[in-house]
Amino acid sequence: MWRRLGAFACLLAAGLLLAACAGMQEPSTAESKASTPAPAAEEAMTPAQRKEHERLVTSYGGAYNDPKLQAQIQQIVTRLVAASERPDQKYRVTILNSPAINAFALPNGSLYVTRGLLSLASDNSELASVLAHEMAHVIANHAATREDQMKQAVLVSRVISDVVNDSDLGALALAKSRISLASFSRGQELEADAIGVGISARAGFDPYGAERFLTTMGQQANLKSSSMNQSASGEQADFLATHPATPERISIVMANAREYASPKNPGERDRAQYLAAIDGLVYGDDPKEGFIRGRRFFHPKLGFTFTAPEGFALENTSQAVLGASTTGREALRLDAVRVGGDQSLAQYLSSGWIDGVEVSSVESLVLNGFPAATAVARGEQWSFRMFAIRFGSDVYRLIFAARELTPELDAGFREAAETFRRVSIEESDNVKPLRIRIVTAGLTDTPEKLAAKMDVQDRQMERFLILNGLQRGDKLAYGEQYKIIAE
Repeated sequence: MWRRLGAFACLLAAGLLLAACAGMQEPSTAESKASTPAPAAEEAMTPAQRKEHERLVTSYGGAYNDPKLQAQIQQIVTRLVAASERPDQKYRVTILNSPAINAFALPNGSLYVTRGLLSLASDNSELASVLAHEMAHVIANHAATREDQMKQAVLVSRVISDVVNDSDLGALALAKSRISLASFSRGQELEADAIGVGISARAGFDPYGAERFLTTMGQQANLKSSSMNQSASGEQADFLATHPATPERISIVMANAREYASPKNPGERDRAQYLAAIDGLVYGDDPKEGFIRGRRFFHPKLGFTFTAPEGFALENTSQAVLGASTTGREALRLDAVRVGGDQSLAQYLSSGWIDGVEVSSVESLVLNGFPAATAVARGEQWSFRMFAIRFGSDVYRLIFAARELTPELDAGFREAAETFRRVSIEESDNVKPLRIRIVTAGLTDTPEKLAAKMDVQDRQMERFLILNGLQRGDKLAYGEQYKIIAE
């Protein structure tokens, strides 16, 4: 999802230096791949609604173009609308080209769902539960109420005002809060759950899909939090972060479902139909916008690669590449800005965009043939090793942070910076995205065998189980279809 940006956003948030509002700033480049819905849908929007739609789509990597999947989702929405309390309400659905796991609605009936969320759902009823929940927010007027509350949200917390001088920070944080579903109250979320379960059941879908999906989401969140310090993640806020799958909430959803159907005869799941629709869905980062493989970030479109230090996990966001060590005591950020040719990189590092620069540490150098400069900056809780690298028309800022910048850590940061290099045309041409692939279990297949086919860097078994809504110890059903991740 990563693109060039025009401002340095949010280095210190939630007690850890990294991106409180990453993922929400619109990219400065004209290379955005955002696309708009069909003309008829766009014509139905007011100018303000169209602007909001375009901003949201751009923020989440553009619209994902898959007519087969779009048609499948529209069929589900049509059934849900007919069974809802507002069958006259019109809805427009946009699939967002983002690995973030999210879905949300605007007051005018615009529904958004990311391909990251679609990859986790296992059947039509699970996706229906998400869509019905978002429709419920529209029906209950929650989204409009939230919009009114946003008028009071102009004054936002400047969590890094004492570290980074960024005049755009307030606007960026406000932009994030505008689409944050966390602003819905607990009561509103439970009300949307109840309405959504009822809509799904009346439409003929298995109302227990909500419970299964929330459980899968909880497992995915646990996997992610154990892979990377959550407070370091600059990815767009995901669905679970704003719709926590607490035991209490899951039990309430289960109770709601029991009002409509027995667990023994719950309704339609349409698993085979759903899996056919998502077969081939891009999974994780889109290589066109840069992707992560282990500790390596690779951007074939912009033509460079970089490898993080040992022990770091990386996140690719629309704002920057973010990383953190397993201890959470070290972090990094890679982004890009425009710096005029009349200003040297050493001058840029000393120009005041970050406080605490030790002028004596500013040093000009060359990294793999590219002009660069480096410096150290120190704050009250964090110390920074910064690099500015001129690559093409942009300057890439590679910023490492540590609670305690020891000589050993500093040397490791310098070694990592030296991995920044140009990629060859052959390397770029050979890059392929990971996709959801649907496979049929054979007589001798086990979760371990299918997990071994997953093109992921780590924890293949856990990812396979979560992706398919399975638990440890579950056996595969002969002839049943399952999801794996492969090129």
